[in-house]
Amino acid sequence: MKLNKQDILKALESITVPGEGQNMIESGAVKNVITFGDEVIVDITINNPSLQAKKRTEVDILKTIHEQVYAKAKITVNVKVDAPVKPKGNVIKGKPIHGIQNIVAVASGKGGVGKSTVTANLAVSLAKMGFKVGVLDADIYGPSIPIMFDVEAEKPLAVNIDGKSKMKPIENYGVKVLSIGFFTQPNQAVVWRGPMAAKALNQMIFDAHWGELDFLLLDLPPGTGDIHLSIMQSLPITGAVVVSTPQNVALADAKKGVAMFQQESINVPVLGIIENMAYFTPAELPDNKYFIFGQEGAKNLAEDLNVPFLGELPLVQSIREAGDVGRPAALQTATALEQAFEKLTQNVVQEVVRRNDDLPPTEAIKITTMAGCAAVKK
Repeated sequence: MKLNKQDILKALESITVPGEGQNMIESGAVKNVITFGDEVIVDITINNPSLQAKKRTEVDILKTIHEQVYAKAKITVNVKVDAPVKPKGNVIKGKPIHGIQNIVAVASGKGGVGKSTVTANLAVSLAKMGFKVGVLDADIYGPSIPIMFDVEAEKPLAVNIDGKSKMKPIENYGVKVLSIGFFTQPNQAVVWRGPMAAKALNQMIFDAHWGELDFLLLDLPPGTGDIHLSIMQSLPITGAVVVSTPQNVALADAKKGVAMFQQESINVPVLGIIENMAYFTPAELPDNKYFIFGQEGAKNLAEDLNVPFLGELPLVQSIREAGDVGRPAALQTATALEQAFEKLTQNVVQEVVRRNDDLPPTEAIKITTMAGCAAVKK
């Protein structure tokens, strides 16, 4: 069969360039198409330098031409990468906090996806691995971390550090915690404008004695607002983790969350996306999985945005119950949940390692992880 160049070009219009949102013809990615007999050569240039994007581009072209033009076509795809030059590593902003090695923001595009639950269990899992961990509950208007760590009745004490009065974080399960919830009544609504909320956060960040920490996790409010901007202007964020559930409504907001961190003026590396409530398995049917909110939505979003997929967590009643009674599910031993959170945490640490390897030598932080234990070196 003799292939027609126009048929090939029409078929390529149905393929979207990874991370660009346009088809291959509209974007100008297709540079040349040569046909002779049943053979075709496609020269294409993409802006995404990842191996995953190059492979996906090649596979999509092969599959589309075989399905839409000729099943037995002999296809050669030449993928060239023309990525824009970007400065290596992240531009460090804000004032570093003495003794804190890595600051990881945990965010979500919308509320109700389990961001605080994921933060609490990540913190506990990191502590179990041997890291020194702190959690700053930056969700000013809906602080829930004190409940999840069973410290809602506690009040931070003042300690004298080098002649200055500092707040001493509350500690439980090997994790240091500070939250606006410690300074308000349970039935008291926090009705503050942005500057007041930002000032309260700055006090908990810079007027606290965190001591030596390998990781400080920031439990951010849902959405993308002035609290997020205030924190990113105040602190050198190592990276961000975005939590989403699989359904389209949550994914649309998660996409905005990723876009916020990737804005040129912000430039905080996105360590990856976590899919929470990925599936439901009834206790009486342990081999069954029910994808109540959709299947692999966050995983597909991570692939589309070319950010790491850190893992999935099931919709399990005991996770909610554990959070409600102030004992995070990751504390359970020899359970599938413990293994799920452990794997998730290992993936986060690996991405922090990878991210820190791209920093200038004077800022580099070396983390070495091994099965079940970890050490942090600077």
